[in-house]
Amino acid sequence: MNSDLDTDTAAARALFQSLEGMEGLSRPEPAVSAKAGARFPGQAALIKLYPGVLVAVTIALASQWLAQHYGAPVMLFALLFGMTFHFLHQEGRCIPGIEFSSKAVLRFGVALLGARITASQILGLGLTPIVTVIVGIGSTIALGAFLARRMGLRSSFGVLSGGAVGICGASAALAIASVLPRGKDAERDTILAVVTVTALSTIAMITYPLLTAALHLDHTRAGIFLGGTIHDVAQVVGAGYMISPHTGDVATYVKLLRVTMLLPVVFTIAFVVARMGPGASGGAKATVPLFLLGFAALVIVNSLGWLAKPVTDAANEISRWCLVTAIAGLGMKTSFKDLMTAGWRPVALMVFETVWIAGVVLVAVEFFT
Repeated sequence: MNSDLDTDTAAARALFQSLEGMEGLSRPEPAVSAKAGARFPGQAALIKLYPGVLVAVTIALASQWLAQHYGAPVMLFALLFGMTFHFLHQEGRCIPGIEFSSKAVLRFGVALLGARITASQILGLGLTPIVTVIVGIGSTIALGAFLARRMGLRSSFGVLSGGAVGICGASAALAIASVLPRGKDAERDTILAVVTVTALSTIAMITYPLLTAALHLDHTRAGIFLGGTIHDVAQVVGAGYMISPHTGDVATYVKLLRVTMLLPVVFTIAFVVARMGPGASGGAKATVPLFLLGFAALVIVNSLGWLAKPVTDAANEISRWCLVTAIAGLGMKTSFKDLMTAGWRPVALMVFETVWIAGVVLVAVEFFT
């Protein structure tokens, strides 16, 4: 009987330690015995990720409940609730799970969106989105490099910030930073670009749907505008599906066009840096994102009519929950405090770049679609 009591006490202590870790308290990872680790593959990874993922899923469930009862967008609830739990991303056991939710879960959810899109829908958009994306990205990067010199900043920061704003936010910033010359302020510039572009993308996710309504854009043109202007994939998806499923589909397609531009842009920057001679160093080679390949594969399969309706419905539902969970994780990573402590010139530059690409896409939407 004493043995059973000791076992129950140990189990209760382990439970409370787990809950304390979810509150942001830093504790050493519990050791997993060889016998326990052999129960199923990936047990160690599951133990590491579950606190943060559990918080993100809980926020997603709460957001869904409130959205159903009060008629507000579930993505917006998930984002705002996530931001209130930002402290969980600062320390503690939740960090790996939050990162996993905002990256891996997001990419899986975006890939599954391909199950609801067909080639006929894509071709129906015409050539305008492709040209708009190329012009928007190229001009934003060029403008960033030009204005950075005029504002007393390094040209490399203009290229870095322009690429982050023009292509896909923080992911583009990290990829471009890996091939830019490494100076004493290179790491600071990268962190500043990531923090600023994440904050601007969050603001755009909330305000741009209101702007499309004020401009009386239809669902297709609103999708082109949102997909061509908002920085991060998660916020594009969130803003698009706040308006309508069709707007979300169009916005996702246009955004993924921008993501594909990361490869030629990074390779071009790496080539230019290499031509600059000594003092420039490159980083890891860029690769095609797997979630983009998954998205394209599902579009092809669905276009051929190989996916039954129950399968597409299930994929859409799983995708929706993945994206709400990812938005919650992304909200927990967003800190406006870091943005306020940064210098005003880099922030002002990125704000101007954001306004610029929004203007370019808006002109294309208004006069060429």
